[in-house]
Amino acid sequence: MDVGVALPTMAPDYGRATTLEWARRIDAGPFSSISCGERITFRNQEMMVLNAAAAALTERVRIFVNLVVLPFHPIPVIAKQLATLDVLSGGRVTVGVGVGGREHDYRAAGSTFERRHARLDEGVAELRRLWSGGAPFDGGDPVGPVPVQHGGPPILAGAMGPKALARAAAWADGISGFALTADDDEMAAAVTAAHEAWDAAGRSEPPRVISGCFAVLGTGDDQGVLQAFTYDYLAIFGVGLARTLADDAPVWNVDRLRRALDEAEAAGVDEFILVPGTIDPACADAFAEVVNSQ
Repeated sequence: MDVGVALPTMAPDYGRATTLEWARRIDAGPFSSISCGERITFRNQEMMVLNAAAAALTERVRIFVNLVVLPFHPIPVIAKQLATLDVLSGGRVTVGVGVGGREHDYRAAGSTFERRHARLDEGVAELRRLWSGGAPFDGGDPVGPVPVQHGGPPILAGAMGPKALARAAAWADGISGFALTADDDEMAAAVTAAHEAWDAAGRSEPPRVISGCFAVLGTGDDQGVLQAFTYDYLAIFGVGLARTLADDAPVWNVDRLRRALDEAEAAGVDEFILVPGTIDPACADAFAEVVNSQ
């Protein structure tokens, strides 16, 4: 099983030095990918800019854009950004796409929640058409550059429920999921559901299944830091729910991280993404020690 690490963009006090330190450590470490995700109405830096920085600062790891909330973006603009990122990285980009769960971000982007699932399906088809040389409108010029990867980067769907998985099986190369509590039964069920959806759609290639969780090591107060980060990040969904989930956040010591990785691999997960709740580069070093010892 591959292990990737996200940039800690959602953690407090993220700055220029954080990008430099974490990108270099991730690329030099035993990791498969570097990633960051998208929120508009939060303190994080912008996703595409940071992924471009990560592409320029690294040579080896995949650049996992995880994930683009595709329905609130103009598709030709996103197609151009992702193709440019693929060129900048030398063909190392993988893209996660989904509908997101925060209406505030849609409103901030001047979009709407309406038909977001159908707009996701339509947007993916349009991405691939544009990457294959299609024009954004009749009589228009193609949207360049041409991606390094033929047909464009692999696209993973941020899909969980049966309806979303059935839709994703029609167009995705795999599934980008998340196991907040790193529960082994939850991860195994997600892997099984993805493979069943692909089988039902008549797909010949199995889906790549990605999972992950929040984690903190190396800070001196790992449990406290993880709980504070989890609560802060999830508070938009209600303070009661955020407090419960924060109190249950499990991966805050070496043994718990080893267990999460072992259980993810046993469940059939192809890649597990560690999402750090701190900007402390000692956390990246501690992650590397654990993965190297697996």
